[in-house]
Amino acid sequence: MPTTPATAANSSSNGTADAIMLELVDESGTTIGTAEKLAAHQAPGQLHRAFSVFLFDEQGRLLLQRRALGKYHSPGVWSNTCCGHPYPGEAPFAASARRTYEELGVSPSLLAAAGTVRYNHPDPVSGLVEQEFNHLFVGMVQEHLRPDEEEVGETAFVTAGELAERHAAAPFSAWFMTVLDAARPAIRELTGPSAGW
Repeated sequence: MPTTPATAANSSSNGTADAIMLELVDESGTTIGTAEKLAAHQAPGQLHRAFSVFLFDEQGRLLLQRRALGKYHSPGVWSNTCCGHPYPGEAPFAASARRTYEELGVSPSLLAAAGTVRYNHPDPVSGLVEQEFNHLFVGMVQEHLRPDEEEVGETAFVTAGELAERHAAAPFSAWFMTVLDAARPAIRELTGPSAGW
């Protein structure tokens, strides 16, 4: 992936893990500061910038991922294709493409903005809180997946009907339905009416 000023500033050159910083925002999405990632998610949570990606195959099936069991936040639950946080100063579009590549080993095709949504979702298991101003993106996946096992436990392509069955039977991230519902108009535009989204 290309290096930008934001990614370079947030990459460790000596192999040590630096603190991950997030952009804090106000209710309109204007940047007002930064906070360390874990601190921003501790109750009651600090409103910060995030992104959610929904990628589809050529049959109109949504790519889901089950978050790896080793993740500190919402481990082992199913969620949308990719989600995360831009580095301070990094454009959400660039962050979404970067993180999709890091987690799944693919570069999205036809990636397009699908609006924003603001939510407050506590995680009942960890006690962490998602206070997010979330930028939504939809696109296609046309490459073979190469998931990073430290990030992704499992992947699945599902139709709209299969998603409803899976959602009723398995745990999903607290934010999943909020971001999916907010992205539906753009998803329908991308996949067409026959896909049922």
